[in-house]
Amino acid sequence: MAMFSLREFDAEVGRIILINPSFDFDSYPPLGEKLVSLLSASVVETQSDADLHSWLIDFEGCQLFLRAEHYSETMWIEALSPQTGVEELQYLAQLFAMGIG
Repeated sequence: MAMFSLREFDAEVGRIILINPSFDFDSYPPLGEKLVSLLSASVVETQSDADLHSWLIDFEGCQLFLRAEHYSETMWIEALSPQTGVEELQYLAQLFAMGIG
């Protein structure tokens, strides 16, 4: 079974919600790094709040947010704005639909 797969893709708002392994606030960073590595992406910047990790990542020259909320154990990737990263998100949605990891 794939480590990461597609739960939902909302092209209109530019968001991919993932099916992912369980995690908590402290165990998320290695999981996020694993996903970033599988995508051959890189982390540009990270921010952690009370229950949310927000990472700015670079995927093939396109900057996207990788976010993870530990109470719901939900991870998602979203565009910086609905008008950017459309092709990249469509590609990633297809990749996650097949499952990766």
